[in-house]
Amino acid sequence: MSKSVRALVDQPYKYGFVTDIPSESIGKGLNEDIIRQIWAKKGEPDFMLEFRLRAYRQWLKMSEPTWPNVTYPPIDYQNIVYYSAPKVREKKKSLDEVDPVLLETFEKLGIPLSEQKRLANVAVDAIFDSVSVATTFREKLAKEGIIFCSMSEALREYPELVRKYLGTVVPIADNYYSALNSAVFSDGSFVYVPKGVRCPMELSTYFRINNSESGQFERTLIIADEGSYVSYLEGCTAPMFDTNQLHAAVVELIALDNAEIKYSTVQNWYAGDENGKGGIYNFVTKRGLCQGANSKISWTQVETGSAITWKYPSCVLVGENSVGEFYSVALTNHYQQADTGTKMIHIGRNTRSRIISKGISAGHSRNSYRGLVKIGPKAEGARNFSQCDSLLIGDQCSANTFPYIEVQNHTAKVEHEASTSKIGEEQLFYFQSRGISTEDAVSMIISGFCREVFNQLPMEFAVEADRLLSLKLEGSVG
Repeated sequence: MSKSVRALVDQPYKYGFVTDIPSESIGKGLNEDIIRQIWAKKGEPDFMLEFRLRAYRQWLKMSEPTWPNVTYPPIDYQNIVYYSAPKVREKKKSLDEVDPVLLETFEKLGIPLSEQKRLANVAVDAIFDSVSVATTFREKLAKEGIIFCSMSEALREYPELVRKYLGTVVPIADNYYSALNSAVFSDGSFVYVPKGVRCPMELSTYFRINNSESGQFERTLIIADEGSYVSYLEGCTAPMFDTNQLHAAVVELIALDNAEIKYSTVQNWYAGDENGKGGIYNFVTKRGLCQGANSKISWTQVETGSAITWKYPSCVLVGENSVGEFYSVALTNHYQQADTGTKMIHIGRNTRSRIISKGISAGHSRNSYRGLVKIGPKAEGARNFSQCDSLLIGDQCSANTFPYIEVQNHTAKVEHEASTSKIGEEQLFYFQSRGISTEDAVSMIISGFCREVFNQLPMEFAVEADRLLSLKLEGSVG
């Protein structure tokens, strides 16, 4: 790799600072007593203690998956703090009562929460370590009947609604990390959009890990009732520590008849240094259920951070004529490892899915796409289109594609395309011979490569996504 290209990919991590604020934590380790402490600390209803303990007992019977194309030292799950919160007053509805240090932290991250500076058409739930510290525009959304709050508040204020849907899309025993999350999750976002309501603004959650010894285990649940629409975006960062931290989240989406959910992620966890030291282990389970007829769920993700990524945002297409979409850019550099992709499970008639995956590998990184398209026996007329493209920068990185296709109905149609290409010196020379600099050449190549995915992001966040991606490939996406 030429020096000019290397300079583009070796950009410093801009969000690696630590907020100096006293925290309140439960001791390290995981057992039933710790789980009872988390439950009591959060003042949850009785059914949640049963839910958590059932998940913990299930987790004890399970083994960590070994099939992902990633390698890392064994994780000591007894050496993790499962609950850590800043020592501040109980969360109030007024942002005036939020600790100024926390407000300053999120403003420094580009997420202003104060009344004067906050984004005009974006509601934000800000989560710091294990707790939500502020949620904006709750009152405005409530006038439309929309519930947007932290999961802790939802369990206190709408317990039966949470109980009805929690764990219905991602069951407790779904996988090792979802079982762990179900046992120890402490916060996350809850969204309910009532029948026939189109959410008037983008909803967003920003996750920040600050404590070097804690993991983050948030839980997000979004329900779009009949004929409703909601667009949701999550972002995340963490300080630069020499040790690894665990992030194991669960996201469940439910779309009823004629409802649509757009879920976008800009993931910028700390990826470790150029020698592979430190960084976040990002083991996440995300799944959407298109339960109703004509429902639609779209996942869009831009993955630039974390030392190791293991996630497969998926759609289960049950409702007749329902649609699932997955758009992804996954960038790895230095010694990052990513095993990511999607699953599209077609159950209902005339269901459709579309998968567009773009992987960019640089340095010594390993980038894998893993996708499953499954057409059930009753999914008459089902359609899928998949396109998986990999771009290599340099000669030390690797890109892998693992497609799985299962078709059990002869009326279904599945298309799969894949390509692997490399930014080579000949390409750069071609641009330079026309007076275009190396930096601009790489920018043009990457921009064209990623554009189809970036076009799916909500307009308010398109610039932000470009900016976050540019931390690794400055000037290459625009």
